Amino acid sequence: MIQLQERREPSSFSLFNLGFRPFFLAGALSAVILITLWLVIYSRGYQPNYYGLGIHWHAHEMLFGFSIAIIAGFLLTAVRTWTNVQTLYGWPLAALFALWLLARLLPAFESVPHMLIALTDLAFIPLVAVSIAWPIIKSQNYKNLLFVPILLSFFIANLLVHLELMGLTEGTLAKGIHLGLFLIIMVISIIGGRVIPFFTEKGVAGTQSTKYAFIERTIIPLTALWVISTLTHYTIVIAVLSAALGMMNLIRLWGWFSRKIFAVPLVWILQLSYLFVIIGYLFYPLSLLDLLNPSIAYHAFAVGSIGGLTLGMMSRVSLGHTGRPLAAGPMMITAFVLLMLSALLRISIDIMPLSYTGTLHLSGSLWIIAWLLFLIKYTSILIKPRVDGLYG
Repeated sequence: MIQLQERREPSSFSLFNLGFRPFFLAGALSAVILITLWLVIYSRGYQPNYYGLGIHWHAHEMLFGFSIAIIAGFLLTAVRTWTNVQTLYGWPLAALFALWLLARLLPAFESVPHMLIALTDLAFIPLVAVSIAWPIIKSQNYKNLLFVPILLSFFIANLLVHLELMGLTEGTLAKGIHLGLFLIIMVISIIGGRVIPFFTEKGVAGTQSTKYAFIERTIIPLTALWVISTLTHYTIVIAVLSAALGMMNLIRLWGWFSRKIFAVPLVWILQLSYLFVIIGYLFYPLSLLDLLNPSIAYHAFAVGSIGGLTLGMMSRVSLGHTGRPLAAGPMMITAFVLLMLSALLRISIDIMPLSYTGTLHLSGSLWIIAWLLFLIKYTSILIKPRVDGLYG
């Protein structure tokens, strides 16, 4: 086992010292680039070929590009902390990152064979799974092996997309997109349940989070059952499970909540973003019953919960793992507010009588600005060494 605290920074360039660094930076860049392109393309009524994805490229890249990058960066960093075993760093980490980047770029070139595009993109997630499985097994910290089958489920979701794009199946692309989205919500439920109450108690003086034993024992198995059920045609079962999970997560969040959190931005951004998980769960059954546009639930999950929680988690993790004080200044507070406003506007389009195009552009613009502020604040932090001289 490597004595992590004895390692020292070898140079002033530290981008590949630990997993969160390259993947958080690239994830933030992709959050800006993807939505900027989406707004421009949508305004012109044009969909790029992009390896046959057409209108689906936006959803695929936000899930299997942006979101998977953040999940990979988080897990490669968290597993090191959980196990005290060094995860990928240096050239192996750089190679894994290069594979992710190559998978984002290849579809833009029409001359590249579709099989090569698919294999490149599909290879990334299994390699991340192997990269976290080895230190977990080595340390005998077996409970965290839970993330390996979840990552392999992401692989299956991405495979469903690529199989249809290569003309090998029919009707699997949409299932893959939805499965990928719902798996991310499952990851949020697992990681959020661990870190949000912990960060609340550590970051907000005088708070004590309440955990309800029944909910904590059942919420993850029930979430897994819900994810699986969405692949079936049992609409009533899916709707009941979704509504139940909405209520369970509401009770869960209420146990973590304290009015004192609003004095600590790095905490309130996590709790408010988790609220969008609940909104998504409660609106999803209504869409299954044709009472609401499904876009509302999908974007509550995607913009509010995934966008907000990744921005909040990345902000805190990047500070903690570079030895900096856990405090958000005016720039990041502004970013948090803009991200929450972006989510509210995006789900409001299909509820209130708003200009669809105008509101979509406003929501997207707020998202872009929020992530640009993150990049301005954190690029140098992610590239430079820890301030305490430790390795990471």
